[in-house]
Amino acid sequence: MIFLQLFVTFFIIGLFNFGGGGAMISLIQTQVVTVREWISEGAFTDIVAISQSTPGPIGINCATYVGYEVGGVAGSAVATLAVVLPSFLIFLALVRIFDKFHTHPVFVGMMKALHPAVAGLIGAAALILMFRFGWADGAPAVSVITDNFSDWRSWLLFAAAFVAVFWGKANPIYVILAGGVAGLLLW
Repeated sequence: MIFLQLFVTFFIIGLFNFGGGGAMISLIQTQVVTVREWISEGAFTDIVAISQSTPGPIGINCATYVGYEVGGVAGSAVATLAVVLPSFLIFLALVRIFDKFHTHPVFVGMMKALHPAVAGLIGAAALILMFRFGWADGAPAVSVITDNFSDWRSWLLFAAAFVAVFWGKANPIYVILAGGVAGLLLW
């Protein structure tokens, strides 16, 4: 039964995702941590970190690792197939008509309209990994996910990585490697 649930969950995520793996993270987090409660927030953050540092698209890597955590090797295969299958099927259908419409103004406009949505989904993924959003005493409440930012060293690494990539225009691969080395030294 878990394999069917994995397949349906990741098929829907794959079907409604626009903007690549980074945009997919918030969708996966919502389904596997909040809705299905298959894994904890801390475990999901670890999965995202591993998915970013391993070769391949982050969304597919994330699905593969979540599938493994939930259903072992078979769960990993099911989740990976399910998240890729919608894109593959849609691509097969669209490739036949793309040449006819790729310069049409309506098509071009639709593609441009998706850019802000993709940026928003990636931003939401970052916020979801850092903060817990909810309600306390009838008012909106935000708290830091302490599993992910447990002490000053975590915040220091986050700030350094942000500054290096955003303002320093550093290569993200080097920032990931430096973060790994810094993590080993600090902890």
